Amino acid sequence: MAAALLITLREGLEAVLIVGIVLSLLHRLGAKDRALPVWAGTAAAVLVSAAVGTILSFLGWKLEGRAEELFEGSVMLIAAVLLTWMIFWMQGQGSKLQQHLEERARTASRRDGYWGLFGLAFIAVVREGVETALFLTAAAFQADGLQVIAGGLLGLAIAIGIGWLLFAAGRRISIRNFFRVTSILLLLVAAGLLAHGVHEFQEAGLLPTFIEHLWDINPIVDENGPLGSFLKALFGYNGNPSLLEVLVYTTYLLIVGLQALRTWASAPVQNARRI
Repeated sequence: MAAALLITLREGLEAVLIVGIVLSLLHRLGAKDRALPVWAGTAAAVLVSAAVGTILSFLGWKLEGRAEELFEGSVMLIAAVLLTWMIFWMQGQGSKLQQHLEERARTASRRDGYWGLFGLAFIAVVREGVETALFLTAAAFQADGLQVIAGGLLGLAIAIGIGWLLFAAGRRISIRNFFRVTSILLLLVAAGLLAHGVHEFQEAGLLPTFIEHLWDINPIVDENGPLGSFLKALFGYNGNPSLLEVLVYTTYLLIVGLQALRTWASAPVQNARRI
């Protein structure tokens, strides 16, 4: 549940910011009557994202044996790669997001009218939505499906609430700091997905185990118990990992984590401001 909440909070807030920026620009331009295609594009993107999530979940439920292990492992590895890319993309492009969207919204409202604004909202939101569907599907392979759904809905509700504070109430919140904190947590989520994907490929016989169980601390913190399940869902905890899983997990955090720290250290400091 915790991982799903974090993922939808992060992705949901990005989508809320995108829609809010476009609607705010239309309001400033005195074109509030053109908000309908923005909402229509957003709704269409949500439906497409939900359909993608349903299809991925259906495939996961239908497959059995080695095919299931290969499918789950592939989804987890793809999700880990996308999570990593998303973190660095937002760090590099997040500061330019508002300016870029406003330029595109102005162009769309002048040239293409309804379909231009519809397409702008749809493309911007569907990217976040499809990524979220993939991430939640991968998270569901490590946790109870109902808990993932509940965590996802809660994270989305919180994201909408933060968006409302930013745009309607005019609160001053440091978006950069928010994304930086969530990026640290998502790096741990991505490392867990990567290690668990390796585990699935080992189960399918595609990767060697070297040492099947490097240690076993399940008697202390059972991965199927309340605390173990929480850590497994959020950080990919495994009470008895193989040597390869441990190597992949630690190598990812060392390489990607150090690169993230260098990127954040070189980024200019920004004060809290309104979007």
